[in-house]
Amino acid sequence: MGPRKGTNSMHWLATRWRATPRAQKVAAAVVLLVIVGAGATIGGLGRALTESPSASPPPPPDNTAPTLAEVHPVPSDKPASVALTYTFSSDEAGTIAYLGVCTSDQTEARAGNNPLTFSFLRPGLYIGCTLRVTDAAGNASVPLTITTFKVNPRAPSIARIWNEALLSAIRIDRARPPVQARNLFHTSAAMYDIWAAYEGTADTYLFGHPGCEFSGDLPPGREASQREAISFAMYRLINHRFSGSPGLEQTTAAVDKLMADLGYDGTDVSTDYSTGSAAALGNYVAQCYANYGLRDGSNEEGLHGNLYYEPVNGPLQPPLPGTQELVDLDRWQPLGLEVFVDQAGNVVPGGAPPFIGAEWGNVTPFAMTSDDMTTYHRDSNGDGVADAFNVYHDPGSPPSHLGNTAEEFWWNFALVAKWSGQLDPSDGVMIAVSPANIGTDPGDERPLPTTLAEYRAFYDSDNGGDRSAGHSVNPNTGKPYAPEVVARGDYARILAEFWADGPSSETPPGHWFTILNYVTDQLPPDGLRFGGEGPVLDDLAWDVKSYFTLGGGMHDAAIAAWSVKGWYDFVRPITAIRAMDTSNVPLEPGFIERVEAGDPLAGDGGVNIGKIKIRAWRGPTVISDPAGETAGADWILAENWWPYQRPTFVTPPFAGYVSGHSTYSRTGADILTAITGDPYFPGGLGEFKTAKNEFLVFEDGPTQDITLQWATYRDAADQCSLSRIWGGIHPPFDDIPGRRIGTIVAADAFGLAERYFSGTAPPPRAATPAIIGFVIGDRLRVNTDVLNFRAGASTKTDILRGLTRGEIVTVTSDPVYAGGYIWYGVVDANNQGGFVAMGADDTTPWLELGD
Repeated sequence: MGPRKGTNSMHWLATRWRATPRAQKVAAAVVLLVIVGAGATIGGLGRALTESPSASPPPPPDNTAPTLAEVHPVPSDKPASVALTYTFSSDEAGTIAYLGVCTSDQTEARAGNNPLTFSFLRPGLYIGCTLRVTDAAGNASVPLTITTFKVNPRAPSIARIWNEALLSAIRIDRARPPVQARNLFHTSAAMYDIWAAYEGTADTYLFGHPGCEFSGDLPPGREASQREAISFAMYRLINHRFSGSPGLEQTTAAVDKLMADLGYDGTDVSTDYSTGSAAALGNYVAQCYANYGLRDGSNEEGLHGNLYYEPVNGPLQPPLPGTQELVDLDRWQPLGLEVFVDQAGNVVPGGAPPFIGAEWGNVTPFAMTSDDMTTYHRDSNGDGVADAFNVYHDPGSPPSHLGNTAEEFWWNFALVAKWSGQLDPSDGVMIAVSPANIGTDPGDERPLPTTLAEYRAFYDSDNGGDRSAGHSVNPNTGKPYAPEVVARGDYARILAEFWADGPSSETPPGHWFTILNYVTDQLPPDGLRFGGEGPVLDDLAWDVKSYFTLGGGMHDAAIAAWSVKGWYDFVRPITAIRAMDTSNVPLEPGFIERVEAGDPLAGDGGVNIGKIKIRAWRGPTVISDPAGETAGADWILAENWWPYQRPTFVTPPFAGYVSGHSTYSRTGADILTAITGDPYFPGGLGEFKTAKNEFLVFEDGPTQDITLQWATYRDAADQCSLSRIWGGIHPPFDDIPGRRIGTIVAADAFGLAERYFSGTAPPPRAATPAIIGFVIGDRLRVNTDVLNFRAGASTKTDILRGLTRGEIVTVTSDPVYAGGYIWYGVVDANNQGGFVAMGADDTTPWLELGD
């Protein structure tokens, strides 16, 4: 069978796009040029000649074709950004024809040596490129086969080098998607700041602003100083942010070696840039971001743990039937496992992982503002205090299992159960999965559903997937996409694992950075135009702008999605499906049925008669050797259902609504579209190859080689969203609101990034200040003429009345930072409750201790 899956890193084509690192490494893309029937065709110029006694004898017809020979082959292992030269000889002049993808603007050959430069070729191995020459008489040469050569990705900028180092650190850190999105943004912003400081017209993010002041001159030697300063900034930030990582030893060794390879002394810790030291400038910028991160609301000092959130349900132990300690079916239920291994492969002590990022709405965003935020309150931990939950781009409540939304609730989770039954490659169902059948042409996308009827029409409940129409042609080639028909059970399992971002992955936000890096490698040198327009950028300018934009988008996507997760605290499929019974879920013959007498699942003494059974993936408990066995699908009791995951992970340790994958992926896809100015992957096609019996890790498979293909970035994002339903992680109503939020986040992030690049950015967002203020029970005096007394901790909430100078209010809740203000819940002298703001970041406080 070859090396065991999951032991090597996995790459997408010729790049470092890691998808699911459990798979065996996929080598660089090989471009195979198939030349069919390239035999020489010889044609003469037949003509009638009139003999004349005085005429000279006609010349003999030219039936000799040119003879070609290779003089200088294409240099191998050159980056795509370097012109690829080639020289061949011909013994006759003529017209050059290029057979295959190796082409050139030079179309005329002369007798002798013919140097030429090939048009841009994407990274890959080129085998069998050919050309031929046809002389004036129409005689075509035997095709000349060009010696095989390899094109490497363009030489990486210093920003790309350090982004790859960061992604490597994330892969061996704890799997915390919102935390890693924050790391990706802050490091991208630090590199951007150093570039922008030298660029002159662009606005910086933190550098030169309060908290990161700058005076004097920048270190001399722009290019060398940028390279050195970026290296020191990233070296310091990676060491700082990953100081508690389980992969610390490996990360430290890797970045130490990288600094040495670059010729820098990592022990230089000076921040005194006034000496003209670029290293000191980089250290100073890193310190700015380290300080910023300690007051951005993420609770970095507390390892990003929750300060007040507590789950209402007791843990579910998956090896046992049912939901056990469930109190509220509409709320998230933590897992209780003997051994919990997170998505990065780290063992979590205690076996019951806490909710990651329940209060992430408190984190300072990039482009989102207080106008995008709603603040809600509840006593989350039973201490009598109304805790604040900031929710960005609030999608509203998910359906409840009770009342008039119960039908919608159960339809969604029933669909997850039904799709689980499609994870069996032996069921004989074959589906077409090329871009000809999957995806949608830009501009022709169907509106995202809002009503239950629209959801039913959007998803193919019985057969899996959505009802997209596919693409008629590849717009880059003008030809139809090649068909690909595969076993549905293989395809669905591959998607579930490819997009799961499991052990040793860079998590979903990092995944989109690897996609960006892949796309950059595929663009021709004149394709590095931000937004697809304007001047061609150098590699560093392209990378720092792209990273800053995507990083800001991923960070805001994380804050938005996790703010919704924390407040709505909604149930995952493993709980809802196990809670199915005949009183709530509608029966569907062949999919969801009631156990009757005589059923193989009836159990001893008919103990299971009357329970719900579903045709679903049988779960990891029936697999003793994932390297050689599959669970398949069959009838099981709903109370024993498992998602398609490892038994030591089962489902992510945070609420389901909304889908983080859907939010990240729609954000990433739309930002890549905006950055490149093109909704399509370079060449109109992105691919990832999976090997038979090698790719899957949760169980054996796939049963055939399968290539995942996408025409557009949104096609890839939408496939990611669907993968989470097949994997049993999200129902449709987790998916669609995430896509909507991602669309908004991407547009806002790209728009704000462009303002930074043009030098028209608004003042930087202040991080959450250290709140050294008042405690519950304190009596406060109004210290301004009129202070708005609001219904909630947001300027979007109603003003109850205006408090006048000298009035006394009593604090009833802990402070919360929202929209640039510190808010307190208070009651006035009439015992009316509401919220007041302490003051803006740079003003005299509007409240002071009273009597």
